[in-house]
Amino acid sequence: MAEIELNVLTGQCLNRRIDDIEFVRKEVLAWQKFRDNKNAKINWQFTTKDARIKLSRLYPTIES
Repeated sequence: MAEIELNVLTGQCLNRRIDDIEFVRKEVLAWQKFRDNKNAKINWQFTTKDARIKLSRLYPTIES
């Protein structure tokens, strides 16, 4: 989820050259407040079951 939020931040807020770090901090804080107030949701494209099949090599199932 963090990668998704960072991608949104980059596209919506940091998609330009900014020379001043304090301005970047203010922009990110304002963007963060907006996202928090919006209660932004992630629209997952597949179910957990489908993800386990598709990503099985990355997340193996441990059987007991």
